[in-house]
Amino acid sequence: MQFNLPTSIEILDRTPLVLKTLLQNLPEDWTTPNEGPDTWSPYDVVGHLIQGEKKDWIPRAKIILTHGESVPFTPFDRFAQFEESKGKTLNQLLEEFERLRAENITALKSLNISSEDLMKTGMHPGLGQVTLENLLASWVVHDFGHINQISRVMAKQYINEVGPWTEYMGVLK
Repeated sequence: MQFNLPTSIEILDRTPLVLKTLLQNLPEDWTTPNEGPDTWSPYDVVGHLIQGEKKDWIPRAKIILTHGESVPFTPFDRFAQFEESKGKTLNQLLEEFERLRAENITALKSLNISSEDLMKTGMHPGLGQVTLENLLASWVVHDFGHINQISRVMAKQYINEVGPWTEYMGVLK
């Protein structure tokens, strides 16, 4: 499948609703467990998505469009949510994510990105040269990856309870 900006925007626009529908008002028994040391809970993932909205996708797109490779991306702190989310409820994080994503969708649309713009390049601190298309496609896939992660972590709360059906539950493996 080739990258399609309007369809990608539709997917990006839906992620907050998907997460809100899945997570809002659930007890912490569902939203704070993780898969063990150095893994993230659904709460942590939402905090991480907020940090991406603030520091990653749109700022990097603007760097590519304005400076190309002459200004490398600022490294992204993949763990900033642990400090930034302190004292906030999951419902507050979901609201913040929804607001920031709406602002970023508006910002993305206002960039009026052309097919030529999608081929413009920037410099990622770890990956090297990337195109705007790479960045925007990664934003979409990043959302899917974290939706999958949240579902997996939540499913594992019933890993013992499903008994012999564990064998048929791919999400638990």
